[in-house]
Amino acid sequence: MSLPPGFLEEVRARVPLSRVVGRRVTWDMRRSNQAKGDFWAPCPFHQERTASFHVDDRKGFYYCFGCQAKGDAVSFLRETEGMEFHEAVEALAREAGLPVPSRDPGAAARAARRTTLAEVVEEAVRLFRLRLAAGEGGPARDYLDRRGMAPALRERFELGYAPDSGRALVEAMAGRGIAVDLLVEAGLARRPDDGRSPYDYFRGRLVFPIRDGRGRAVGFGARALRPGQEPKYLNSPDTPLFQKGQTLYGLAPARAAAARGAPVILAEGYMDVIALAGAGFEGAVAPLGTAVTAEQLALAWALSPEPVVALDGDAAGLRAALRLVDLALPLIGPGQGLRFALLPGGMDPDDLIRSGGAEAFRPVLEAAEPMVALLWRRETEGQAFDSPERRAALDRRLAALLRAIGDPDLRRHYAAALHERRDALFRPARAAAARGRPPRGGANPFAGPGQPPLPPAPATRRSYLAAAPEGAGARLRECLILATLALHPELVPRFAAELEALVPEEPDHRLLHGALLGIAAGQGPLPPAAAAALARLAGRADLRIAPTVRSPGDPEHAAACLREEFARLAAERAHAAELAHATADLAGLADEGVTWRLSEAARAIDRARRAPLPPLAPEDADPAAIAARFAALLGGGALAKK
Repeated sequence: MSLPPGFLEEVRARVPLSRVVGRRVTWDMRRSNQAKGDFWAPCPFHQERTASFHVDDRKGFYYCFGCQAKGDAVSFLRETEGMEFHEAVEALAREAGLPVPSRDPGAAARAARRTTLAEVVEEAVRLFRLRLAAGEGGPARDYLDRRGMAPALRERFELGYAPDSGRALVEAMAGRGIAVDLLVEAGLARRPDDGRSPYDYFRGRLVFPIRDGRGRAVGFGARALRPGQEPKYLNSPDTPLFQKGQTLYGLAPARAAAARGAPVILAEGYMDVIALAGAGFEGAVAPLGTAVTAEQLALAWALSPEPVVALDGDAAGLRAALRLVDLALPLIGPGQGLRFALLPGGMDPDDLIRSGGAEAFRPVLEAAEPMVALLWRRETEGQAFDSPERRAALDRRLAALLRAIGDPDLRRHYAAALHERRDALFRPARAAAARGRPPRGGANPFAGPGQPPLPPAPATRRSYLAAAPEGAGARLRECLILATLALHPELVPRFAAELEALVPEEPDHRLLHGALLGIAAGQGPLPPAAAAALARLAGRADLRIAPTVRSPGDPEHAAACLREEFARLAAERAHAAELAHATADLAGLADEGVTWRLSEAARAIDRARRAPLPPLAPEDADPAAIAARFAALLGGGALAKK
């Protein structure tokens, strides 16, 4: 497969190797440094427990220090997926949003033409810089002086001046033997429709050279200098070299800075990038005068998993931030998101740095908020939720936003974060109580001064949680989820994704799970077998005391409880999986004696847990007697049966 020069480099720039490899391995986050694109994991090509497989996102290569496997994203797909070379390239190009170049003899000729155009644009950079330093560049220099830009920064970013003349660049290029057709194709000149001679595209403007990720000059941005000159900012037209929605200003130096650990900052314009870089924030980039595109987000994520968006603090800046949230929501994933630094009202990064230096901007950067905070603010700020209708409308909007998130794990975490904020808004007292809840495992709150904690009653010891095998807590949570959804079938479609992710082990749970999925698919009420399973579950005392089962009349309260239970169940199962991996690692590292002693200890604990309990005394089995004991413990009749 013949590819044009630079195509694979462009694919690698848009699709980090860690994203491709991460679908096959589990990163060792203790050794990995995400910000620097440095990742370690157990090798996917041979069996091992240690993380000897290294991925360097900046260079786009992997290497295993155990089996010496090495390569790039293409070779990784060929080795792990069995793809041919062209299949691997096409898969990566699809992920990068790039069309695969057609396999035709003209590809090499087009690549050579782009190289020629890049040389023409590079020559224009030199000419514009000379004009800025010459006498005719006075208006541009005056503007830069007013903006407080030091000469060193002007040189560093290669700023130039396009004279306010119709053919200054065309004539200068002709003197260097460059044909006018190349100028037109490179976006430096325009040919009139009436047949007159071509004229300069940029006139009377301060020009900012735009370079791609490999450092090639591909186009220009230009700012008006005359009063009333429109548009204020003008970009090169789209050319074989340049598409303004597919590159970022400052991309090449930001890539080098990000490799050194600098934060990546997505600013609004050219002057912001230059001001930030001059203040030491060298990972700054900006779109080219338009709203951020999905391609530009992909470029920013290739630099850093969590770029900081620094937008103007005025209403327009906030609107731009919210548009970006809507664009990013379907594209985010685990380890790939955005943070937002909203500047003081009416200021942009350039204004803030000129007024207070780097020290004025650093606190704004450090206070950047996660995207979920901006999302919540957009949906709630300046609104009243004093009626069920308004609250229901908010719930519907939030549910629609959550559906836009593709990754199910991330969707659950967003749902939990939004639920926490919703609880703080609608139930502030309950949220405050949750935040101030004493730690679990402390002293018994019912014990008086100097009294030891009460031992558990035999009835408590016989409960499902005490007597059941390991993992009973997760099964009880699963049982509560299924029973609550069965009592509130109208909530099943809302939690369909989370329900599908459940894999019940107990027969009654499987029956009820399948029936609820049928409801989600529109198949009607519970079948008799599932209804019988629900009746058996409802007979359990530990389930009957659950709020959603005891008082099933509040669907919104049930929905809130379900969100929390799903999140807790996912966390418990992730913890159990992690513990199993850790146990396996320990078994591989410890000697046989240690392993035998640990296994014997585990068996002893299991035997003690399963030992038969003495028969219940009549008073222990009497619910009224239990309630009376609690009432006496509290010193009153608060818990006495009414």
